[in-house]
Amino acid sequence: MKSIYWRCVTALTCLLGSFAALRADEIIIVPEAHELPVEDPSLFGTQLLGFNIEDLMLSFSIILVTILFRGIIIKRTFNALDKWLQKDRFEGDHLILRAFQKPALTFLLLFGVYLSIVVLPLDHRFEELVEQVFRLSVLVIFTWGLMRVTDALAYFIGSKIKDKRSTLYGFVPLIRKSINITIVLIGALLVVDNLGYSIGGIIATLGLGGAAFAFAAKDSIANFYGSLALVLDRPFKVGDWIQVGDKLDGNVEALGLRSTRVRTFPKTLLSIPNNVLANETIINWSRMPKRRVKQFVGISYDTDPDTVALIVEDIRTLLKEDESIQQEFILVNFTDFGDSSLDILVYYFTKTIEWLEHMDVRQRINIKIMKAIKARGATIAFPSRSLYLEGSVAHKLAGMSYPAGDDSMGPI
Repeated sequence: MKSIYWRCVTALTCLLGSFAALRADEIIIVPEAHELPVEDPSLFGTQLLGFNIEDLMLSFSIILVTILFRGIIIKRTFNALDKWLQKDRFEGDHLILRAFQKPALTFLLLFGVYLSIVVLPLDHRFEELVEQVFRLSVLVIFTWGLMRVTDALAYFIGSKIKDKRSTLYGFVPLIRKSINITIVLIGALLVVDNLGYSIGGIIATLGLGGAAFAFAAKDSIANFYGSLALVLDRPFKVGDWIQVGDKLDGNVEALGLRSTRVRTFPKTLLSIPNNVLANETIINWSRMPKRRVKQFVGISYDTDPDTVALIVEDIRTLLKEDESIQQEFILVNFTDFGDSSLDILVYYFTKTIEWLEHMDVRQRINIKIMKAIKARGATIAFPSRSLYLEGSVAHKLAGMSYPAGDDSMGPI
């Protein structure tokens, strides 16, 4: 057993040349007139806490070396890997490598502690326990590293997609959560397997209770599949203005595994289950390439026909001259004789789909239309009604009197 210990000491001494140099310096600086000190062999037989001094020294040396040099080893190793990966065209290599750096530091410390324990003469059962704890810790660290890699890749892909304004950008957090949950589940199964339990038996047990579980969690499962349907269909992304059926509309703030959060215009926050959202009619107002304006402009009935034609032509001209108006389709026509006005249909599209900018353009066009009508000497009509009265009631209202039953004066 001691030969194994001294082999470990020799390997550590070769790895850290500084220790050998230190021993050499001590030998060189000893005066020649004195004899070299001879180590007391009885020191190696001394025991402390039930262990030999040489065993404790070896264990302490391993921990000390691990603590002092793990940062340097990891830093130089990862820097060398980073330089080597720079030859590759994939830009996410750096993020993936840095994501594994902290788990690697933790693993190296764990490995050093494990070595410092196994070099001690321990009971066989305790050695098995230490080995099992070490294996489980390695699985946990590796699972942690994979989750950090997933987060790094999600950040990298999200930044690239955001630059292209793709609809997939809003679903990146949902995909990241789904992958992390899968990694955790697989890691938990591996831990259970290393503890000595049969994964097949656990799966069979879950199968027996699967019906009850599915019934109890049917809403959650439906919402999860609803989120998958939203990811595949991509009817909207985070930040879009959507209308769900005829119930509500607002801006999408987040898409989760269970629900989607929508901020309404009164600034209330609604959480809509994904199952409900996947089965509703969704109108995405943010997907409009242009925004429509359809309105009727009514002018008074005392406007002569030639003036009406000139006003129609003026409105067409001012729409064609405005840079904020889409020129592909403009429609201005005198269409209807309204109850109290001659109605002119004004139909056009604004280039911007932003609500505030759209309203500014619409206001500017309306003011131009008002000026064009006024310049032609016409007026904008408003709802009005003429009331005709006959008989004595009409004459009384007019302040006139005549014999009862005499309606010869006619209606007023």
